[in-house]
Amino acid sequence: MSMLEQRYLERLAELYPTIASASTEVINLEAILNLPKGTEHFLTDIHGEYEAFSHVLKNGSGAVRRKINDIFGNTLSNEDKQTLATLIYYPREKMVQILKTRKNKEDWYKVTLYRLIEVCKRTASKYTRSKVRKALPPEFAYVLEELITEKVDVSDKESYYNAIVKTIIRVGRAEECIIAMCELIQRLAVDHLHIVGDIYDRGPGPHIIMDKLMEHHSVDIQWGNHDVLWMGAAAGQMGCIANVIRICARYGNLDILEDGYGINLLPLATFAINTYKDDPCKCFQLKGAGPYNSNELEIDIRMHKAISIIQFKAEGQLIRKNPSFQLEKRNLLHRIDFEKGTICIEGKEYELLDHNFPTVNPEDPYAFIEQEADIMERLERAFLNCEKLQQHMRFLLAKGSLYKVYNGNLLYHGCIPLNEDGSFKEVDIFGKTYKGKALYEVLDNYVRKGFVSKDSKERERGRDMMWYIWLHENSPLFGKDKMATFERYFLADKETHKERKNPYYCLLEDESVVDHILEEFGLLGEGSHIINGHVPVKRKDGENPVKCNGKVLVIDGGFSRAYQNETGIAGYTLIYNSYGLILAAHEPFESTEAAIEKESDIRSESIIIKRVSARKLVGDTDIGKELKEKIRDLEQLLEAYYSGRIVEKFRTR
Repeated sequence: MSMLEQRYLERLAELYPTIASASTEVINLEAILNLPKGTEHFLTDIHGEYEAFSHVLKNGSGAVRRKINDIFGNTLSNEDKQTLATLIYYPREKMVQILKTRKNKEDWYKVTLYRLIEVCKRTASKYTRSKVRKALPPEFAYVLEELITEKVDVSDKESYYNAIVKTIIRVGRAEECIIAMCELIQRLAVDHLHIVGDIYDRGPGPHIIMDKLMEHHSVDIQWGNHDVLWMGAAAGQMGCIANVIRICARYGNLDILEDGYGINLLPLATFAINTYKDDPCKCFQLKGAGPYNSNELEIDIRMHKAISIIQFKAEGQLIRKNPSFQLEKRNLLHRIDFEKGTICIEGKEYELLDHNFPTVNPEDPYAFIEQEADIMERLERAFLNCEKLQQHMRFLLAKGSLYKVYNGNLLYHGCIPLNEDGSFKEVDIFGKTYKGKALYEVLDNYVRKGFVSKDSKERERGRDMMWYIWLHENSPLFGKDKMATFERYFLADKETHKERKNPYYCLLEDESVVDHILEEFGLLGEGSHIINGHVPVKRKDGENPVKCNGKVLVIDGGFSRAYQNETGIAGYTLIYNSYGLILAAHEPFESTEAAIEKESDIRSESIIIKRVSARKLVGDTDIGKELKEKIRDLEQLLEAYYSGRIVEKFRTR
């Protein structure tokens, strides 16, 4: 045995100081390896739709309802099963509604508690007692453990459980116990949550979603380009800040910034009103405007134009500072003929839909005027000093990355930049070229440098790189030849609006290309999948989210309301349990109130993508590999104990 191995075993012996303790841990770990694998839940492109997100999280994309059906079968009516499911999703609210019409509350408590006990038993059955115990709410931990654990040594089990239930009701704790059991079912129904990008933008509540994710027991996040945009804004990158505010203004969601994060937009509003007071700003009407009165709407539209012009200037400065980005063609303000009201793009002249540019100096179009510079400096300080925003970004850094390999699946938000022939595209990043996995890793590293690097130059590069990741054609999170923001606002010709996708999206049915991608990330053999989002699957046009004979699953189906007319559904989610992969296509979510009052669960069509011949166990997962390594280490420790190389520690009582 080497000196290093000896030292390692000595450290391990501090945790397991006796033969008995090491042996017990080996037995426990072997038992865990033979439990069914936990259920994984995949969501992507949530885009601030916090109510629909919260509901899907509560129902586990139908996992809770499936368990209810399995347990009660035909012994309960569909109506009773749906009421029970709604109670599990919204226990406090639903219970208030139910009890208003119940004359005998005690009978309802008793029936409901017994039904919930059965659902709790089923959801807890694939976990160790230790894991279930950790999930139990402290005030009901002992009681719930008694109720959901089989008592083989109790002769009259029915009498034993009846006594516990009656006591819960008699001492006035039935309602709180029901709530505790419902929350336990929600937690145990899904063991691990994957968010495959784009929490932010378009919808009204990304900050609420972030709060919920921070409370979740087990989650990882693959950043989307909209998430990295917000990360760049939080790091103080002005191009990112302007984009974030513009998108919030465009979708009528400035409340996210003002109320959600406490960002003061008054200086921008004052500037916009004064600068564009006589401008109808027709090109800057809102998409899906919030509950504004007419005055608020007019202010928002003017703010929308003001921040858009500021954005084009900030991006122009950024592009000229970073010539290696090779984005000079996206600088368009200097191509405007302000007298004629036209612009020349790629040799063709177009008439502008809006000719009013009071803050743009034709001699130096990318320079901020004094008021714009002051506004951006204030906003930079506000984003940098917003405690809640910084907390959310630290969470994204801690739980997130550009890609993840987990249980044989490769998770990323956008695409692997490819050439037309399917080979990995080489991308220049500050003078060095990267492709495939290496490109992901260098970009991931720069995002982190933008927040934590002690080298001021590297930190600035990291911040600028977050803007690059947001919209560059070589960014794996964007994957289009341009972001046609200017063209969509100012040009009528739809041809100029087109954003051509990377060849990746045309090659997703090519098995050799997909296998090459999986191999690049260390996934060999059968059973691996690519799971990603970013580009909505247009189901209404017949597009299938399952590609390349099931090896690729594109699960962006339009969670965002802004996309639902294009996709025809309200998003896909994916469940990976011990029996296989299930893809759920969701219909639009009406509201939380409707879900409670009318029991209008999100109706979902489930598609079984893959059913395994033998139920997958923990031993077949990544966690299983770690546990097996730990068992090998413990067995080495036991061998060292038995051979006398390490001496057991004597403990006095």
